[in-house]
Amino acid sequence: MLVQLTRNTETRTASATATDLPVRPSSLPRPRGPRPAVAVLGHRGRAAGLDQHLPAGWSLRVAEDLDDVRPGELVLITAATVRDVTLARRVLPARTQIVAVVDDAAPGEVVAGVLTAGADACVRGGQPGILAGHLVACRRRLLIGQTAR
Repeated sequence: MLVQLTRNTETRTASATATDLPVRPSSLPRPRGPRPAVAVLGHRGRAAGLDQHLPAGWSLRVAEDLDDVRPGELVLITAATVRDVTLARRVLPARTQIVAVVDDAAPGEVVAGVLTAGADACVRGGQPGILAGHLVACRRRLLIGQTAR
């Protein structure tokens, strides 16, 4: 099976589930509705390079505080604490997807704490590719939730 996959020499457009990635985002259908946006709360440096890993059409901006978060934005809290996530969950609309970034060496209690406080995802260290994957997954969950209603 592996030999057959690596012998493929024909040129064809990759799909989102193809084995011959990388995907050419320009060849995929454009989603309808507002374009996804990510509001970064906290130290911007922790999200450095993230914009290069997000899908085409996504935007990334630094929010001054929770009051600066716009409806429909995904929220990325860098150096997140339980207190930060609790406050964000209390202030922001329930539909808002919150992704918390904690330190690489954060103990399991911190990860469990931010998730229990209301974060939709928690990422240790914040490597841009992994972080982008979590943001895309949160966006998909949000869209699926809208469709189910």
